[in-house]
Amino acid sequence: MNASNAIATFQEAPPHCQLDPLAAVRRPDDPPWDVYLTGTVFLDIIFTGLDSAPVRGTESWARGMGSSPGGVANMATALARLGLHTSLAAAFGDDHYGEYCWDALETGEGIDLALSRTVPGWHSPVTVSMAYDDERTMVSHGHEPPPEEPAPDCPPRARAAVAALTPGRPAPWIEQAGRKGTRVFADVGWDDTGAWDLAGLTDLEHCEAFLPNAQEAMRYTGTDCPRKAAHALSRHVPLAVVTLGPEGAYAVDGRTGEAAEVPAIAVEALDPTGAGDVFVAGFVTGTLADWPLADRLAFAGLTAALSVQEFGGSLSAPGWLEIGAWWRRVQSVPGQDPAALSRYSFLDDLVPTLQARPWPLRRAVPTIGFGRSA
Repeated sequence: MNASNAIATFQEAPPHCQLDPLAAVRRPDDPPWDVYLTGTVFLDIIFTGLDSAPVRGTESWARGMGSSPGGVANMATALARLGLHTSLAAAFGDDHYGEYCWDALETGEGIDLALSRTVPGWHSPVTVSMAYDDERTMVSHGHEPPPEEPAPDCPPRARAAVAALTPGRPAPWIEQAGRKGTRVFADVGWDDTGAWDLAGLTDLEHCEAFLPNAQEAMRYTGTDCPRKAAHALSRHVPLAVVTLGPEGAYAVDGRTGEAAEVPAIAVEALDPTGAGDVFVAGFVTGTLADWPLADRLAFAGLTAALSVQEFGGSLSAPGWLEIGAWWRRVQSVPGQDPAALSRYSFLDDLVPTLQARPWPLRRAVPTIGFGRSA
């Protein structure tokens, strides 16, 4: 796909995105959604500009504050800002927090919430995050989730789905999605049981890609090297991607035997909240667009690097304007390593050189919102 094609097919992208990365692969009989996901939406409140961690018995004042939908909304927002038609099934509280999150996602990000619902009498889960130095401290509160999970028994037809695997707790919708031809991309959280039994991730057999971090990958495979872990995982899932933190990421395609590694971009990290979600969103985008494996890793790492330079989860997810601005800026800096620049040369055919419409339109705002005057 070249840049002119990407801009010309703007009308095929979601209404809040300026570029359609899947323009070259779209067909009339495509599924209605590029990506489907389900999970819990939190209201995230982020305090920034703290000189140190809060001290017991004292009052700390933050120089900055932001609020935005969090939880699964971090992933949904990251996908939508990259131009993917995104469908989210989630439960929302009927309090003001739930109304704010719904409006921010539907109106502000263009995410389809037809499969979501508002639950009467249920309070929205809340996470307060305090960022200082290179650390963060989080406090969360929430009531028992609604008795019925928002994920339907028959998930919609979609190109891809993003799932969080839980050891010993298979999610029926993942198998159903896989049977429909949906390409499932999965990550996993820390195993609090300490078992780290790969056989407990039964939904892995229905997934196309598995994207754990280095520690998770090594523990699940019993290896002492994340690259060895990626090769071991590729025997259980077609595509294994292991994030290496400041070292970048390593991937193995078990179908072809191809392996790729891309170093991380050195940036000043202000807040890592949601960076893992942004990485997955970038990798999903590149995979659905049929990019080479190394380009997918580079793009995912770039989007994650851009996100950690801002505060918040969904607030910091980059769109194409930010990606294009970064690419033009690094090319203008004298003394750049030509080999390093060539790693991202595929962006030349992606980012538009002209802004056809104002950007951004309306994203999640940094406060709950002001009252409207009559």
